[in-house]
Amino acid sequence: ILGRQEVFASKNPTGRSILDALGVGSGFIFALTLLGSIRELLGSGEVFGHEVIPGWHPWVVMILPAGAFLTLGFLVAAMNAIERTK
Repeated sequence: ILGRQEVFASKNPTGRSILDALGVGSGFIFALTLLGSIRELLGSGEVFGHEVIPGWHPWVVMILPAGAFLTLGFLVAAMNAIERTK
């Protein structure tokens, strides 16, 4: 993110650079929140400590680092499938 912002800021005015940084940062925060929410839901069946799926048998792998890679892979596959239908 920082490398991209540095290149963009060096070639564009300050206002556009600030707006671009806000957009890229917001997108990154959204992606991390989505990834973490899916892992939390599948790993424990809870969101913010509240049980969402009663009787859920937690997938322990989802709370481990490997769960992040699996979730990210599924999200990328879903995005590719959505893009392919356009």
